[in-house]
Amino acid sequence: MSKEDYVRAKRLGDRARARAIATGSYPYLPALDDFLEQRDILAEVPLGVQEIPLNMIVGTRTKGRTSSFASNFMPILRENTEFAMKWADLYDAQQEEGLRDPIKCYEYMHRFYVLEGNKRVSVMKFVDAVSISADVIRLLPRKSDEKSIVIYYEFVQFYNVTGLYLISFSESGCYEKLAELLGQNLTDHWPEEMIENLRYAFQQFEMVYLAKGGSRLDIGAGDAFLVYLNIFPLDSLIHDSSDQIGKNIMRIWNELLTSTSGDHLALIEHPELIQKNTGLIHDLLTTFPRYSPSNPLRVAFIYERNPEDSSWVYAHELGRNQLETAFGGVVDTIELENCQSDEFVEHAIQAAIADEDEVVFTTSPSMMQVTLRAAVEHPEIRFLNCSIHLQHNAVRTYYARMYEAKFLMGAIAASVADDHVIGYLADYPIYGSIANINAFAIGAAMVDPSCKISLKWSSWKNRSWQDEMHAEHLHIISGSDLIVPRIPDRRYGVYRYDDDGTVTNLATPLYNWGKYYELIIRSILDGSYDDRSVSKKDTATNYWYGLSAGVIDVILSDQLSYYTRKLVAALKSAIIAGSLSPFEGELHSRKGIVRATEIPDKVTGSESGKLSYEEIITMNWLADNVMGEIPSAEDLIDQARGTVLVSGVAAAKDGQES
Repeated sequence: MSKEDYVRAKRLGDRARARAIATGSYPYLPALDDFLEQRDILAEVPLGVQEIPLNMIVGTRTKGRTSSFASNFMPILRENTEFAMKWADLYDAQQEEGLRDPIKCYEYMHRFYVLEGNKRVSVMKFVDAVSISADVIRLLPRKSDEKSIVIYYEFVQFYNVTGLYLISFSESGCYEKLAELLGQNLTDHWPEEMIENLRYAFQQFEMVYLAKGGSRLDIGAGDAFLVYLNIFPLDSLIHDSSDQIGKNIMRIWNELLTSTSGDHLALIEHPELIQKNTGLIHDLLTTFPRYSPSNPLRVAFIYERNPEDSSWVYAHELGRNQLETAFGGVVDTIELENCQSDEFVEHAIQAAIADEDEVVFTTSPSMMQVTLRAAVEHPEIRFLNCSIHLQHNAVRTYYARMYEAKFLMGAIAASVADDHVIGYLADYPIYGSIANINAFAIGAAMVDPSCKISLKWSSWKNRSWQDEMHAEHLHIISGSDLIVPRIPDRRYGVYRYDDDGTVTNLATPLYNWGKYYELIIRSILDGSYDDRSVSKKDTATNYWYGLSAGVIDVILSDQLSYYTRKLVAALKSAIIAGSLSPFEGELHSRKGIVRATEIPDKVTGSESGKLSYEEIITMNWLADNVMGEIPSAEDLIDQARGTVLVSGVAAAKDGQES
């Protein structure tokens, strides 16, 4: 009998209990019954006998044995008790022949609670075993919108196709992202080889990650694993040595810090927020290269398509051309077109590196993953991606607050819509696009409270927005924001569509990408780009400029009345001054009140009634005067799906508003 081993185990338990008491934590094993008193269990599902991770066994089913163990499952009863003798006998059996009989436990919310076999679990944890055989019964909580419940049911989908327990995530959507990275889905069973490769890869990653200090971060091994796979392939964890995996983890350490920081986003909404310190000491310490026409700053622009076929690319190409003119030869640019796959984006980035470019702009959210890999590999190059809410330390993002212009466009449309109905054409259901729709709808309702917005999507599969708008007899329409040079179509911006097919343009939003790129490049040239207030190792930087920065605007037609033009000028001035936002005060979705009226504090100036950046960008509800829906990724054309899977709002994945 190994009494000495029991004493060592008890010492570990006593220490864990003492630490818990000192920090005000519960010092014993939690009992599942205590949790279930507050929960509505939908069903019990027998899963049979299987190997389960020991580190996911966190408590007991009932309260009977909770005080026999500390919270780390180490024993705390005296060594002269019957309990201690039985524990020691089990330890001897494990050392001599192993413990073969499965324990009985319940799985609840991706954690295990022991019904029979607490001492066996304690012994196996003491010898640092990885897993244990268990007869498992799953307790399914009733579905709800609670974050933890949503994530759990996503895990259940993942389990159903892999049978794996060991990977946990803290955010919704991560299991789907993992599946996408591995070329799988959460519907069809994964190949056995893929499952075994994933199991081995995660175990290798977790071991090295914890050895490198991952336990000190606020990001679990599962979340860190997903960050790793966004940059390095799964095969690298299978074939690389532990030493190389450790080096890879250290290369992305700032990305992990960015993921764990409570304030991990430096959101720059106004260019003047970044000011270069021109003091003498700063100048002496500054080591930025001096650029000139003979030694220009070399900049590459990578486009998903080409300017002739894509209005989006055409707008950015105008910006690139304006950029070269603005700096009189001090900036030299190249463009690389038709990069519609990861392979082509990789080739384009390699071409930019060969061209000795110091700045690389990738102009689509779908390019972010390849951009991130390149940025980690080449930290000497500044990489920026045109997207919003894709937060990485190595790649800065930039996007326009187009919802401000859409708010003005909504007011314009309502001022000329005699029948109180306006058609609205959206492209992709990605971050920011729902805010554009709702800002338009709110602007319209402020002019005409009876106004309704009929929402259509150009990226719908097997549906024609033109036919649907024609069938609804819509005459005032908000169409595409941009024009394609080779397609002479006047159906863009807000326009009137008459029964005889005549199109009259009334107003159009303007993306001034040239101004945007000029502001970013100027910060690089004057040194403020790398100012310590912005460039931090645990921070993602996102430029989010709007009307006040001059990167967007609205062009008005002479067809509009003097009163409409005056209204737009007043609204625009208020937005620029910061005294008006479409998303402040009382807000209503089709499901009810999103935010009740809140009056800003006149003493502190707090704008408690305005939606936050996060709430605006991730918006997945439609205003109460919008008729339509947010499509799921499966409802979209193939060209849209890649971007939506990378940058899509939550509702775009399940078709439901939250």
